[in-house]
Amino acid sequence: MAPGPQIATAETGMPLSMHRARRRRRDLDQLQVLASGAMAPCGCDHVCMSQYRQVRIPLHCIDRLNRVPRSRPSRADTGDLLQVDRSAMRPLAERMRPATLDEMVGQRRLLAEGTALRTAVEAGKVHSMVLWGPPGCGKTTLALLLAHYADAEFKAISAVLSGLPEVRQVLAEAAHRFDGGRRTVLFVDEVHRFNKTQQDAFLPHIERGTIVFVGATTENPSFELNSALLSRCRVHVMESVSPDDILQSLHRALDDAERGLGDRGLRIAEDLLRLIAVAADGDVRRALTLLEIAAELAGEGGEVTAGTIEQVLADRTRRFDKGGEQFYDQISALHKCVRSSNPDAALYWLARMLDGGCDPGYLARRMTRMAVEDVGLADPRALQMAIDAWETYDRLGSPEGDLALAQLVIYLASTAKSNAAYMAFNQAKRDVREYGTQDVPMHIRNAPTKLMKELGYGTGYQYDHDAEGGIALDQTGFPDAMGERIYYQPVARGMELKLKDKLDALRAARADAVRNAQSADGD
Repeated sequence: MAPGPQIATAETGMPLSMHRARRRRRDLDQLQVLASGAMAPCGCDHVCMSQYRQVRIPLHCIDRLNRVPRSRPSRADTGDLLQVDRSAMRPLAERMRPATLDEMVGQRRLLAEGTALRTAVEAGKVHSMVLWGPPGCGKTTLALLLAHYADAEFKAISAVLSGLPEVRQVLAEAAHRFDGGRRTVLFVDEVHRFNKTQQDAFLPHIERGTIVFVGATTENPSFELNSALLSRCRVHVMESVSPDDILQSLHRALDDAERGLGDRGLRIAEDLLRLIAVAADGDVRRALTLLEIAAELAGEGGEVTAGTIEQVLADRTRRFDKGGEQFYDQISALHKCVRSSNPDAALYWLARMLDGGCDPGYLARRMTRMAVEDVGLADPRALQMAIDAWETYDRLGSPEGDLALAQLVIYLASTAKSNAAYMAFNQAKRDVREYGTQDVPMHIRNAPTKLMKELGYGTGYQYDHDAEGGIALDQTGFPDAMGERIYYQPVARGMELKLKDKLDALRAARADAVRNAQSADGD
C-alpha cells in the first residue's frame, strides 16, 4: 500500500511525523540528563514535579522518567552513613551464642572435662546423635560446635518448615560435598515433627557417613522417632539449665563489650539479675531475651530497677507442653503424690498444671479416677466429693472453681487409701479372659417362662431373705468349672476395716456351709 500524504507543520514546513519524532528525541535527551543527576532538589530520590518544571518536560513523560535507571552514589562516596552493623541487629541471645565448649553453661553431665562426648567433640570425631531436652538448653549451640570442632559444613533445617523435597535437596548437596572430601553436620530442629517417611530419608546417608545427623527434639524420642533412626543415632539427654548457670551467662553478656551489653554501661543489682535467671525457667535464650528487653527499657548508661524488672517479667508463664511428655510427667506426679498421701506435694502439682494452662476439666476427671482407684472403699465419700468438685468447677469456672479442685486433691491425698476393689476387678477380668464363656449355673438362672422352669432353670435356688441370717451360705455363685473364688481382699484401713471383719467371718461361714452340703450329698 502506498504511503499516505505527508502533512507539514506551519513552523518548519517539515512533515508532522518527523516533527513529532524530533520532539520526542529532545524530550528523551532531557530525561537522560535529569535521570543521570543525583538526588532531586526536594531531597527525594525519585523524579519530582519541581524538576519537570525546571526542564519543561511534558507531564506525559513522568511515568517514563521514573522508569529510567538512575545512577546512585557508590558506597565509598557515602562513607559510614549507610553502613549497617548487622551484628548489632541480631538478638542478644544469638550474639552471645557460645563459640567454644567452655562457654556453654550447664550440661556438666555431658560436657564436663573428661566426659566421653566432650573428648570426642574436641578430637573432631563426631557421631550422629539425637539431642533431647527442653527449649533453651543448648541443643542448637552444641550442633554448631560439633561442626566447628570437626571442621565440617553446618546445615540446618526445621521439620516445621521443611518437607521431603527440601530434605532431599540438602542431602544431595551433602553427598556432593562428601565426594569432595568434606563432611556435613546436618542439624534437624524439631525432628519429632517429621513423619516416618521423612525420617527414613536420612537413613542411607547416615549409614554411608554422608552426613553427621544431629536431631533436636523436646519430646521423648522413644515415642516420636522410629526405631530405624534411633538405632543409627545415639540419644543424649540435655537438662534444663539451673538458675546459677543462667546467672553466669547473664554476667557474661553484661561484661562482653563486643558481643553483649558491656559497652552500654548498664547497672543492675545482683538480686534483680537472679530474678531474671529464675524467671527464665531453665531457658538460657529466654533469660538473655529478658535481659535485652530490660536493657532497652533502661537506656544507654541507665540502671535496671525493680520497676523495670517488674515490667519485663509481667505475665510470664512456666514451661508446660500440653500433650507432650512434660504434661504426662506432671499428671503422673499429681496422681502418685495423692496415692502416697502427700497432700502438700499433690497440691503443688495441681497448681503447676493449672498455672501451665491444663484443662481443669481434665484434672477433675483424673481426680475422679483417683477416688475410685486409689481411695476406693476405704472412703466411699471420696467419689461423691470428686463428682461434686467437678460439678462445682463446671458451674463456677476459673479461678473460683479452681478452689473446689484444690479441696478435692487435699482430701484425696489425706484420706485412707485402698486399691482392693481395683485389684479385685482386674483379677475378675483376667479370669473372664482365661475361662472364656462359662455357663451360668442352673440354680441362679432366670426362669420367667414355664418351659424354662421345666428345663431346670432356677431349680435349687435359695431365696436369701428366707434363709437364716438373711444369707444362704451354702449357695454357690461361680460357674461350676471355676469353683468359688475370692477376688476382693479389703485392707485394714478406713471403712474397709469394717468390711474386712464382716467378710472374713462371712467367708469362713460360707466355706463351712459348703463343706457340710457336700458331705450331706456324699452320704
